[in-house]
Amino acid sequence: MTAPRPEKTSRPAQTPTSSPRQGGGAGAPFTSDSSGDAYIRRAGKALILGFYAALRAIKMYPLENAAVVKSAEDLASLAQELLAREQELEIRVSGEFVFINTVRLRLDLDNYASFSHLLSVFRSSGVGSLHLRSAPTVKDWSRFLALLLIPSTDPPETRYHQLIAKLEQQGLGVFEVGAPMEQAADDETRQKSKELAKRTYAHSVAVTKDLMTSVRLGGTPNIKKIKRVVQGIVDQILNEETSLVGLTTIRDYDEYTFTHSVNVCIFSVALGKRLGLGKVQLYDLGMAALFHDIGKSRVPAEIINKSGGLTDDEWRLIAAHPWLGALALFQTRGAQDLPYRAMVVAHEHHMKLDLTGYPRPIRPRTLSMFSKIVAVADGFDAATSRRAYQTTPMSPAQVLQEMRENPRRGMDQVVVKAFINLTGIYPVGTLVVLDTFELGIVHAVNPIPEMLSRPIVRVISDDRGNLLHPGTLADLAEQSGEGVYLRTIIKTDNPDRYGIRVGDYFL
Repeated sequence: MTAPRPEKTSRPAQTPTSSPRQGGGAGAPFTSDSSGDAYIRRAGKALILGFYAALRAIKMYPLENAAVVKSAEDLASLAQELLAREQELEIRVSGEFVFINTVRLRLDLDNYASFSHLLSVFRSSGVGSLHLRSAPTVKDWSRFLALLLIPSTDPPETRYHQLIAKLEQQGLGVFEVGAPMEQAADDETRQKSKELAKRTYAHSVAVTKDLMTSVRLGGTPNIKKIKRVVQGIVDQILNEETSLVGLTTIRDYDEYTFTHSVNVCIFSVALGKRLGLGKVQLYDLGMAALFHDIGKSRVPAEIINKSGGLTDDEWRLIAAHPWLGALALFQTRGAQDLPYRAMVVAHEHHMKLDLTGYPRPIRPRTLSMFSKIVAVADGFDAATSRRAYQTTPMSPAQVLQEMRENPRRGMDQVVVKAFINLTGIYPVGTLVVLDTFELGIVHAVNPIPEMLSRPIVRVISDDRGNLLHPGTLADLAEQSGEGVYLRTIIKTDNPDRYGIRVGDYFL
């Protein structure tokens, strides 16, 4: 008898964690930081964000305005702290990278806007470096930043010499500016980083496919090979997060089972990093996330990919995949190389906080933090992907809203909020329609908390709807001299409607 899908397993397109079949239940090599480099990376990111905030304030208000004074005070304090510890301070931009005292700062989703704005201002002014040997005053900072922001149609080389003359005229010799260095090598490094992300992603999908196929055929997966894949993902996330997270937008329909596991691994590691987990913990979390759906390899493929209604027996088979996954991991040869938490996550990732969901526990228990993280990553990727039984996925922004506002999803709201902080209200890959009649794809979250609704977007069409590739990046927090936002999101839309493959803009 064919039974209608019960409420607990229905598959409406509006549910990021709606069914067992959805999966939504409830770089450069990394080297360890020396204590000095770790400090500079932390303090340097704060300094660049302070630089960004002060530039924005000065662009919007007169120098005597309280907001300008406060932002300049914050920036002066951050610079003074670095100077006190390091004796000197140099900010250098080269290609797409920012260096503080020769230490390259890592580009993450949450600092993309501040880095991009600094790069833009320095380039337009013809500045390649800023060197400080002593601490400027608050007033010095305000005057210096105002000089950087003077509108000009002159080329950067001319503006650079004009800036040097003005610094001398105004007695701002504390700011030593230098011309840009040769950028070819850094441009090559940036491209290599992007290519590394693509290789990491493609290799991860291939190894995951081998893993699932091996378990389906009763074989033994190569745990050491899988660990190397996870280490590559963790190292890439720790060094340059944006490239790898951007590739999750590919969401290959034909390879969904495998790309889903890799995407959940990437999202989980990035989320774990945001929650403060250490590198070893991120390795364990990545392994658990990659293996979370291993139980589906023991469910017939024709049931997993069935587009019509499920019989009661078929549904019971799919709903069994969490405990089948835990059993498969327990029986895996070399299981001693697997973190125990991987088995726990495989078993718990469809349980809700109130322990409904599936499988139903025999006795009270507290869900592990890894399970909560994977549940959020799993639910997000599942609901935003197109599959045989979900031909119209939700937009990323809709999924986040559902996770945040619908308590029936049973997700840990602290983890959900951290995920929103990671992705922004409009996650990477969201297609948005702007009030300028342009189309844009969200490229990165805005690092300023109050600007989460104004991400960095890649504008991919003109105001007549003519598509552009690769398009141009635009900060939706940017305002005119009158304080009016230059671009604002009107709504999100389905990229299929315009024949757009979002993943193409991240390759």
